[in-house]
Amino acid sequence: MQIFGVDIGGSGTKGAPVDLDRGELTEERFKVLTPHPATPDAVADGVKEVVGHFGWTGPVGITFPGVVTGGATIRTAANVDKSWIDTDARALLSDRLGGLPVTVLNDADAAGVAEMQFGAGRDRQGTVLVLTFGTGIGSALFVDGALVPNTELGHLELHGHDAEKRASTKVKEDNDMSWEHWAHRVQKYLAHVEMLFSPELFIIGGGVSRKSHKFLPLIEGIKAEIVPAALQNNAGIVGAAMTVAKGA
Repeated sequence: MQIFGVDIGGSGTKGAPVDLDRGELTEERFKVLTPHPATPDAVADGVKEVVGHFGWTGPVGITFPGVVTGGATIRTAANVDKSWIDTDARALLSDRLGGLPVTVLNDADAAGVAEMQFGAGRDRQGTVLVLTFGTGIGSALFVDGALVPNTELGHLELHGHDAEKRASTKVKEDNDMSWEHWAHRVQKYLAHVEMLFSPELFIIGGGVSRKSHKFLPLIEGIKAEIVPAALQNNAGIVGAAMTVAKGA
């Protein structure tokens, strides 16, 4: 069975059809840059371009970088335009896609669902935290395989700032940090989250996960196991598609 998944991020919007039996993309993903300002209409145009690239005419799962309630309504918008707040994203995106059925969920939750089913969290019980490092820091919390949605732990306070303003991949790139310097910041963030939630496993996702060998060995003093995301930056796309199928 194939379903289309779209992952809206602070820097890019990407998507592809997904084989739900294997948790894999069936074609190379297509990506467009997220517009600035990233208003609802402008981002919706990007989603339309991504879906249209494949000529897709079925249901579409779409992630959003913020809190999503009821599979539709946006409640926070840290890394896109604030005009998203209180927008019915499901209605907007379905309309822009010519009436195709649409499901919307938090981007990190989508990545986490995919990792727990097909990736590094498969068959893992206890408390698992999936953290996606990119423009911000997304989080997906699982307890015995069940998702606690919309945790948004990238906005925990760390040294007087939102944690993602200290330890996201964007911060590393904007400040030209060495891997050692950035890993030290990530370590402080993980220690803070570990103190609050005591997970057995951290899964580190986002685009930087493909370079995990450059920073994970530098992180010390964390009791939980730390592993890179198996699906890397495709996890959001796969999880978005999985959520559509689950609701069908």
